[in-house]
Amino acid sequence: MLAAARHSAIIAEVQRERIVRVADLAQMLGVSLMTVRRDIEALDAAGALEKIHGGARLPGGASTHEPGFELKVTQLQDEKMAIAREAAAQVREGMAVGLSAGTTTWALAQLLSAGPRITVVTNSVRIADVFHQGSSPSTVILTGGERTPSDALVGPLATAALKQLHLDVLFLGVHGVDADAGFTTPNVLEAETDRAFVAAARRVVVLADHTKWGTLGISTIAGLEDADELISDDRLAGEARRILGERVGRLRLAPTGTATVGPAAAEATVTAAADATAAG
Repeated sequence: MLAAARHSAIIAEVQRERIVRVADLAQMLGVSLMTVRRDIEALDAAGALEKIHGGARLPGGASTHEPGFELKVTQLQDEKMAIAREAAAQVREGMAVGLSAGTTTWALAQLLSAGPRITVVTNSVRIADVFHQGSSPSTVILTGGERTPSDALVGPLATAALKQLHLDVLFLGVHGVDADAGFTTPNVLEAETDRAFVAAARRVVVLADHTKWGTLGISTIAGLEDADELISDDRLAGEARRILGERVGRLRLAPTGTATVGPAAAEATVTAAADATAAG
């Protein structure tokens, strides 16, 4: 394959996945790792993508750039639904459940709206609408606040409301996951509101697909150690698995492309990855 064709294919894959690994690109293109690394360096120099450790991501990843809900909801749908299934299996009737704004938590809301009677606390108009439009028996508490491009309600009103509540579990969607910065967002007010969510919850479960690793927003919501559990998908890179496995309370990887997803299968994936890392 000519360099120009490889470059076009790499750009298309980065645009689709947001973050790609060198190893995955090499397999997709049928070329060596060194060839892919050279291609990434050339594309990085041209401004077509941003080179990161072990791969590449979309350029212009400014720490305050916040994509809109309509764009994000079309991306990585299989991964988000797999993560949502794992999360939904943890919810029991009568629980007070926090759902922060986001497209993965929105996917979770679709499953919970057909589930047992719970009390949902959310700062997302989109999530509240999921329960309102269906026949859900659940009670929904929607915070007030200022609306962001990702359809989160944030600011002093949202934060004040959350400080009055106590949640059995919070399912937290995040913009980025970083080894040093922790869980981040590009919106300072949203970070403040999400911190109030975390403080109100007895248990914090972060929902983050594999592309969130290495993405950095301007403001930290919480450190990796503050997550009782992180649910991602099975395309999460090996280095991310190692770091997160050591830092979060529990790392669970949801298998993608399957009709049903079970905790046992997901934890088996993590165990196999940890064994492979140790063997290497």
